[in-house]
Amino acid sequence: MPELTAGLDEKSALKKQLSVVFSLAVPAMLAQLSSIIMQYIDAAMVGRLGANASAAIGVVSSSMWLIYGVVSACSTGFSVQVAQCVGAGKIERSRQITRQAIMLVAAISVFLTIITALLSKILPHALGADEAIAKDAIAYFFIFALSLPFVMLVSLLSALLECSGNMKVPSILNALLCALDVVFNAVCIFGFHLGVAGAALGTLLSEVVVTALLFYFALVKTPALRFTQSENWKADHECVHNALKIAVPMAFDQIALCGAQIVTTAIVAPLGTIALAANSFGVTAEAFCYMPAYGIGAAATTLVGQSAGAQKPRLAKRFAWLTVGLGIAMMFFTGAIMYAAAPAVFAFLTPDKDVCELGVKVLRIELFAEPLFGAYIVASGALRGVGDTLVSGIMNLVSLWGVRITLSFILARTMGLKGVWIAMCAELCFRGTLFLIRLSMQKWKKL
Repeated sequence: MPELTAGLDEKSALKKQLSVVFSLAVPAMLAQLSSIIMQYIDAAMVGRLGANASAAIGVVSSSMWLIYGVVSACSTGFSVQVAQCVGAGKIERSRQITRQAIMLVAAISVFLTIITALLSKILPHALGADEAIAKDAIAYFFIFALSLPFVMLVSLLSALLECSGNMKVPSILNALLCALDVVFNAVCIFGFHLGVAGAALGTLLSEVVVTALLFYFALVKTPALRFTQSENWKADHECVHNALKIAVPMAFDQIALCGAQIVTTAIVAPLGTIALAANSFGVTAEAFCYMPAYGIGAAATTLVGQSAGAQKPRLAKRFAWLTVGLGIAMMFFTGAIMYAAAPAVFAFLTPDKDVCELGVKVLRIELFAEPLFGAYIVASGALRGVGDTLVSGIMNLVSLWGVRITLSFILARTMGLKGVWIAMCAELCFRGTLFLIRLSMQKWKKL
């Protein structure tokens, strides 16, 4: 895959720079869109089983996102190095990094699987789930634990392909993952009558299929990543050290984020099954809004990383701000659409009228924060491209625990679930502003 920033600098025509951004962002956004559609269909399938089934998944979903955050950090630690090597034309080094990534991620996945499986029996009760939903929550989380090796490999291989400049293949395969998930879920939930556990099993089966396909396209067909018989698998301490410098702060960042979500779930759980289900569906519905920002953020990581690797700091800065502006604009647009469509979206997700009514109210509160949420998503992607993850993690920690959790705890007492989502809206605005300030303070000339 050729270096995407070749022939470009900060003086290149805006049209040409936008063309490169969209060549990466559009496939990534389509992959995000297919993922969101899958989440909607999955949620609708489980929603047909009743509010208790939806609440069972909702009570453990924040813990799952914590683990997904660690998975993402592991992938980013290596994929950013690949982007910088491709930008510098160091293809052999890129292959070495890929081999180190496979070995380390495989080892971490086994450790995470064991820990998560052991936690599955106690987590729902620890988060305040009542007996009506605890059994399903335990089964769902245990099967999720078994899927982690495949989840980690899908994340890693997709990130490596994207940062090598190939957005098309991971986008297509992640869309396939979503389609397979819907099919397998339908079979397991309704065909074999496995209920909530069937939703987790369907996801596991789809991850297995896509992992095999990603191995082929990344490690056989992509020159910057593929394995050859002449290369060795000895530990590369420099590569691992660089990966840890990027991944460890990002992992703590994700732990802070998802830890806050877990605490939020614990705050919501005592409000009742209706509130817990509405909160879960609200998070699912909102995913449509930030779908484009995550696609643009992935493009920002690749383009800023390759520009930095090619010793083009001004171009890196140009791509950072260009992508952030696009992210803000896109999330303003999607937030406006969701505000109007919220009643129809909730009616699709669940037949429970009480859940729908409450879900629409709280989601519409948070939608006012979408533009600044987009600024955070894309700015953090651009900062990852230059390995700036430590300060980002500290800012997330301050924002989430200093603003969201504090306000949620106070407001939930008097306003219920509505207060929790007001706290979320305030915190997202604060966090987006912090990341815009951080991006403006970046010393691009010292890259």
